Amino acid sequence: MNCCLLLPFMLGILPLWPCLSTTANSKTEEVKHPMGSHWRVKRGWMWNHFFVPEEMNNIPYHIGQLKSDLDNGNNSFQYKLLGAGAGSIFVIDERTGDIYAIQKLDREERSLYTLRAQVIDTTTGRAVEPESEFVIRVSDVNDNEPQFLDEPYEAIVPEMSPEGTFVIQVTARDADDPSSGNNARLLYSLLQGQPYFSIEPTTGVIRISSQMDRELEDEYWVIIQAKDMIGLPGALSGTTSVLIKLSDVNDNKPVFKESLYRMTVSESAPTGTFIGRIKAYDNDIGENAEMDYSIEEDDSQTFDIITNNDNQEGIVILKKRVDFEHQKQYRIRARVQNRHVDEQLMKYHAEPSTTLIKVQVEDDDEPPVFLLPYYVFEIFEGRPHGSLVGMVSATDPDQRKSPIWYSITRSKVFHIDENGTIITTNPLDREISAWHNLSITATEEYNTQQSSAVPVYVQVLNVNDHAPEFSEYYETYVCENAGSGQGLFF
Repeated sequence: MNCCLLLPFMLGILPLWPCLSTTANSKTEEVKHPMGSHWRVKRGWMWNHFFVPEEMNNIPYHIGQLKSDLDNGNNSFQYKLLGAGAGSIFVIDERTGDIYAIQKLDREERSLYTLRAQVIDTTTGRAVEPESEFVIRVSDVNDNEPQFLDEPYEAIVPEMSPEGTFVIQVTARDADDPSSGNNARLLYSLLQGQPYFSIEPTTGVIRISSQMDRELEDEYWVIIQAKDMIGLPGALSGTTSVLIKLSDVNDNKPVFKESLYRMTVSESAPTGTFIGRIKAYDNDIGENAEMDYSIEEDDSQTFDIITNNDNQEGIVILKKRVDFEHQKQYRIRARVQNRHVDEQLMKYHAEPSTTLIKVQVEDDDEPPVFLLPYYVFEIFEGRPHGSLVGMVSATDPDQRKSPIWYSITRSKVFHIDENGTIITTNPLDREISAWHNLSITATEEYNTQQSSAVPVYVQVLNVNDHAPEFSEYYETYVCENAGSGQGLFF
């Protein structure tokens, strides 16, 4: 068989000029000269193979033989090797034409060498054959392990993702020749990461194989191995690690850790007064942990809860003033819910968490309270000293019920005793003053700082204590000898 036809296809290159023959028979071919003339070239090159394995340790390594079919073995021919690598990487036995590699070769650095051969007749010093090119190809051996070039790998996948969810794809490269057997054919496997992850052997695609909860563990280190030679004996391998983080989904509702909160409020506290704090906890993070507090409708008239968005606390405030004497304790129920809930995750939030708040109303030392907002009394004028006008009454609204003593502000005609009885200290004259406006003060005996006043109006009633009087003095005249019934003169 003619190697001149087979070799170019084995080497993957076009046939080189002049074509070399492995036959021992001489051939001639007419070739057109560049100047237009024709000259005849005798063709008689013969050689064996042109492949040399890389990483050979038995140096020098015999590659093959170049030989002219004109060489009759009388040692009159001299073979020469020319081109890149000639003399440094490859040498030729000038007498036999045997070619040797004198250095270890690396296909990944250079996979082929193009050389030229020449044969000289030593007796004449002239070329026997025209100079010809040939190729030495470095054949591949599995001397490179797979390498992951895109490290470091990191992926984020939502927690609770279903089995089969895509996570990330890792890719390894093998510098060996992909066309040389299985040297560069890779298989991926999982060294660490089961049972939560799996990897497709041929693609390097990592998928979820078991649901994971971020609240139990939020990140995983997965170790991937790539083996060449599709994992057969003698395969080389490389590894990489992948950090897989779980992103949060709102699969947890906020929960009160305390089932009961105790708070106090003074009955004198104005509306809007801060009473206390409640706190719910959510194992989710970020927006998924944002919550809102509220009070159930039956308890929302007197108290309210405001959500502190900075620390996710509930601030309990007074919505309507309270009265210790009216109600000493309140029991209110508060609830908490997430602010943002995906419809697909509503099953985790079906029942909101609640807690009980007991608010104790503290008794404040309040001033005395009169039974009426004002008092109106009547008394006839001219009554003697010590006459009864009326009675006022005030009580301590506090639980201790302090005794009360009374006083009248700036009055010279009235007096009030310890029971709230008002009497006169001087006779009253309606014609001098028909009404007296008094201010009665009630003061607690246990705390004299606590007092209150009430207006008292006293009307002086008229009695018939004055005879009629002429408005002026009248002087009359009568004539002497006047008769009976005759008028007088003024």
